[in-house]
Amino acid sequence: MPVYDYQALDKKGKTVTGIIDADGAQAARQKIRAMGSFPINVKEITEGDSSKEVRKSPFQGFFNRVTPAQVSLWTRQLATLTASGFPLVTALTTLVSQTKTQGFTKLAARIKDSIVEGNSFASSLSLYPSVFSQIYVNMVRAGETSGTLEIVLERLADIMEKQQELKSRIQTAMAYPILMTLIGTVVLFFLMTFVVPNITGIFEDMNQALPTPTRVLITASDIFKNYWWLLVVFIIVGLIALKAFRKTEHGLATTDRIFLSLPIVGSLLKKIAVARFTRTLASLLENGVTMLPALEIVKNITGNVVISGLIEKASGEVEKGQGLSASLAADSVFPDLSVQMIQVGEQSGELETMLYKIADVYENEVQSSIMSMMAMLEPVMILVMAVVVLFIVLSICLPIFEMNQLVG
Repeated sequence: MPVYDYQALDKKGKTVTGIIDADGAQAARQKIRAMGSFPINVKEITEGDSSKEVRKSPFQGFFNRVTPAQVSLWTRQLATLTASGFPLVTALTTLVSQTKTQGFTKLAARIKDSIVEGNSFASSLSLYPSVFSQIYVNMVRAGETSGTLEIVLERLADIMEKQQELKSRIQTAMAYPILMTLIGTVVLFFLMTFVVPNITGIFEDMNQALPTPTRVLITASDIFKNYWWLLVVFIIVGLIALKAFRKTEHGLATTDRIFLSLPIVGSLLKKIAVARFTRTLASLLENGVTMLPALEIVKNITGNVVISGLIEKASGEVEKGQGLSASLAADSVFPDLSVQMIQVGEQSGELETMLYKIADVYENEVQSSIMSMMAMLEPVMILVMAVVVLFIVLSICLPIFEMNQLVG
């Protein structure tokens, strides 16, 4: 079914815009009138038009991009409608008219049209790999095959909501330290480039031997004042080089291995990867995906190629007949507790339940660890700033004290 971009006047005479799907332009106008608006301009959206729009405005693609939060909400709404007895096409049609984001509205309309043309829901979703992951598509395919699509959509929504919640908590916890760091950096830059040179210039004019801290402060101030741009260039070039290095297979493996070896961050990354791995694997197994295909799918969601490689290696051992717990225990990346719980799950025949429990345990540990780190980071940042300011004050006051002694 074609999708139309429209402009209309509402009951108050204000111009409104939106997207609507209809069998033709006349049907689209009738739908707009049924919504209580008077259509001014109705234009069909095509693939060519979308690409022209993106070329016309470089920011339009950013503002119309589909976010994981939107996919999560859409999945939850679709699960609710299908569980209530709505046929899939009817549920998708309802959500197309309710979706506010233009980018997602177009995407949902095209998915619905693909299903109407005879394609499966999973095949229609697979046309948009940048929005719907391989895990999402495979779970939907398993749900269609087993006739439990509404249950699968519910579980997908649960997984995505938990991931969004964890991500949101991390971002919230990091917001204050990052803000404090930026403010502290700006204040320090201002002191070293404007305030300190004006004060220390008086000491240089006196031709008097200055204390060591004062000379260090003057040297640092001169470097900041004359070469601050070089520091900015160095940071930008370093970030670009790191990004380019991580785009190579060797570079990505090297940096991921370094991240895992860091004292506190490495342990945190391992717990996050284990939580993602176990929760997603449990959902796949629970929805009819067998162990080997599930491991092949889930290895790409850990966010670390080193851990992905270990999962792939474990998958090979499982294919040879070895248990999952024994395969994962061969490497020290997976915590002993997670391996032991997987072993218990295999022995009791409740592997999926135990995988969910492992995910809950490590997600809670990650949240507690992040909160503890943030609680410790705030006083440490304040202490560092206090030491820096104290050094600047003492470096300025020491020559003044010496001059008072000479005068006395």
